[in-house]
Amino acid sequence: MSSFDFSSVVQDIAAHLLQRGRTAAVAESLTGGLVASEIVRVAGSSRWFIEGVVTYTDAAKIRRLGVDPAVIAMHTAVSRETAEAMAMGCRFTSGADITVATTGLAGPGGDEFGRPAGLVYIAGACEAGVVSGELHLSGDRTDVRETAAYAALMLLRELSHLA
Repeated sequence: MSSFDFSSVVQDIAAHLLQRGRTAAVAESLTGGLVASEIVRVAGSSRWFIEGVVTYTDAAKIRRLGVDPAVIAMHTAVSRETAEAMAMGCRFTSGADITVATTGLAGPGGDEFGRPAGLVYIAGACEAGVVSGELHLSGDRTDVRETAAYAALMLLRELSHLA
């Protein structure tokens, strides 16, 4: 069981978005739907949450979110550039006012490029532009995914204050 207080963060996001008549959506790879799952656990989320998409493969990121294949070819799916493209694509395809996206390596091992498990990129998009960050998380696969989901919700909360 997670030690994060997801529900209070989601309630704060909801309050800010509802007050302003704004909406949100999420695009997930590494977190595999955890962010969306925590959002919809809170009653009333359908009033501001449009959708959550899990684009686990490169092909899904390209097809569903419109990520440019050249971005993935140049930077790989586990990159700041891909996370930003996912967030922007999610905003465009969903029509949401704010979005967040997650990508990274949950583990247990690293990848063929020598990058370690726990490397995570999270990006958010809104009318003002795109923000992103790189995290280096520890723990097992579940720990990495839950911590990344919480970080994505924290970014969504920050964006909800600006929306």
